[in-house]
Amino acid sequence: MIRLSRDFFNRSTVQVAQELLGKRLTFKGISGVVTETEAYTGLDDPASHAHRGPTPRAEIMFGEPGYTYVYFIYGMYHCLNIVTEPEGSPGAVLIRGLRLPNQHLNGPGKICKALGITKEHHGLDLVSHPDFYMSEGDSPVVYQATPRIGIKRATDKLWRFVMRG
Repeated sequence: MIRLSRDFFNRSTVQVAQELLGKRLTFKGISGVVTETEAYTGLDDPASHAHRGPTPRAEIMFGEPGYTYVYFIYGMYHCLNIVTEPEGSPGAVLIRGLRLPNQHLNGPGKICKALGITKEHHGLDLVSHPDFYMSEGDSPVVYQATPRIGIKRATDKLWRFVMRG
């Protein structure tokens, strides 16, 4: 198992979102293959939490790449994102799909619920954390690019990436 380095995350958010497909997410001994992602860039992306600058909620997106950005939506779901881009340039990749050995989790809320990821896991360093990290997996993979889901702005961007097969 080769863990992903800080340099992997310290690149274009869209590129990282594409290349996370097929990689392995490990949390407290449970490991699965990432099958779907969405890219959210910074100030130029009105669908991004960072669009309005480093607010208390989005401040982590302006920080060092490779950290977790976990937020709570609809009063019931946690969502796992990974910070990307060089420090000061906001970006994050939402993990939307994960294939476990006997189950496919299709949705960020389902992933966090199944693994037990909560706001308690916000701001963790995936590069150095012993129980929460990303590693190499199946690559290269074939994927399809589509519009992002569940947003009202910037719907023209094909920044949702779904692994095929």
